[in-house]
Amino acid sequence: MKDILGQAIYDRYHKLSKHKLWIHNQYGPKEEMPVSTYFRKEDDLPDLEWHALNECRGKTLDIGAGAGSHSLELQNRGMDITALDISPLAVEVMRKRGLQQAIEADIFTYTGPKYDTLLLLMNGIGLTGSLENLANFLQYAKTLLAPGGQLLFDSSDIAYLYEGNPPQDRYYGEIKYQYEYKGKKTDWFNWLYVDEHTLTDVAKKTGWSTDILVDDEYGQYLARLQPIAE
Repeated sequence: MKDILGQAIYDRYHKLSKHKLWIHNQYGPKEEMPVSTYFRKEDDLPDLEWHALNECRGKTLDIGAGAGSHSLELQNRGMDITALDISPLAVEVMRKRGLQQAIEADIFTYTGPKYDTLLLLMNGIGLTGSLENLANFLQYAKTLLAPGGQLLFDSSDIAYLYEGNPPQDRYYGEIKYQYEYKGKKTDWFNWLYVDEHTLTDVAKKTGWSTDILVDDEYGQYLARLQPIAE
């Protein structure tokens, strides 16, 4: 079972299983990831995600769309929205839920039309895995944007996890995770949480301007990045 997250989403949609989806990490005990989170209705979305949807404009690509809840909301608003996910099972669920444009692809190799908005929610920018790969992704993302386009995503500062003793061998927001479902586990994979200051620095070095649209007392924030005209 390689597509573990996709399988959990598929099973939830088809009411096939009541197994829990677990996330293992390097800094504490495993945690449950409620699969219902991927099926939230519009009234259940947190303010930060609502704000992000309201900031979407033009032709939009929802990257790492999961079960497609954000894309469905934008589709309901009449927007030109395409949902992308690497999981074939998740894409199948999105289509069954009524998404008109859902594609199975790896964002790091995807070549499609130009978009006005690239959207990554639920800390979707984490899929870059490291600051180095974040910089690489920001360079690549420019090739997917139409003139005047924007990149919208949320992330958070997780310094609090280390209680004043951050790791010395890497940026503290670089984490390893592992999914577990029905007794099967994925390989460990890299995930990135990036604080506002570091993000702004990486973005500037790769030719993007940064606007923090929303932030809160928990270190979570919503950012809009736009390519700086050369």
